[in-house]
Amino acid sequence: MTDYQDHTLAAIMAAKPLYMKSASLSEQVYTLLKELILERKIPGSSEMLESRLAEELQVSRTPMREALVRLAGENLLERRGARSYTVRTIDIKEYLDTMALREVLEAEAVGKALDKISAATLDDLLKELRELIDAGEAQEHLFWRFDEKLHNTIAEASGNLVLAQVLKGLRVNVRLFRLHSPLHRQQENHAEHLDLLTAMREGDREKSLASIRKHIVNLRNDVISSL
Repeated sequence: MTDYQDHTLAAIMAAKPLYMKSASLSEQVYTLLKELILERKIPGSSEMLESRLAEELQVSRTPMREALVRLAGENLLERRGARSYTVRTIDIKEYLDTMALREVLEAEAVGKALDKISAATLDDLLKELRELIDAGEAQEHLFWRFDEKLHNTIAEASGNLVLAQVLKGLRVNVRLFRLHSPLHRQQENHAEHLDLLTAMREGDREKSLASIRKHIVNLRNDVISSL
C-alpha cells in the first residue's frame, strides 16, 4: 500500500461518519480533516487526493474541495496539483523563526489582555488546567486542546483581532512541526501555563510578561536541545 493508503485512508476509515446536522457538510469535512492532521493521525507529507477523500467519506467533491481549500488557506496543506494536496511540513529553521516571532507577539497579547480579560475567564482556565494536572499524563490531544484554548483566549482578549489571527497561524506552524515528534513536556507546559494564569489572575503585569516569555523560550530550547 502507498503511504497515502497506509495513513490517510486508515485515519479516515477509523473516524466517525459525517452527518447532515447544523453544520454544513463542508464544515464537517474541514473539522474532521483538521482534527486528523493536528492529532497526528495523518502524518506530515501525506497525500490528500480530493476524489479519494470524497469517496471514502461518501460526500460529493464540492464540500471536499471547499474543505481542502480552506485547510490550504490555513497553511495546513500544500497544493500539489489541481485536485491534490499534501500535509505541510515545517523544518527546523521555520520552527525557530516562528518561535522568535511568538516570543514577541504572545507577550504583546498578554500585555493587552491583562486589562480586558475577566477574572471569571481566568478562573475557568485555571480550573480546567488544575484538572489536567491532577489527571497526570493526559492523552496528547487533550493537552493540545487546552493549549489552543488558553492561547486563543488570551490573544482574543487582547482586543486586537489581527494579532489573534497571526498568533493562531504561528501556532499551526508549531503543531505541524510537532507532528514529527511526540510531546514529552506536558507537565512542564502545565507548570508554565499555571505560572502565567496565576500571574494574570493576580494582575501582576511584570510577572505575566516574564511568564509568557519564559514559556515560549523553554519550548524553543527544548527542541534545540533535542537536535
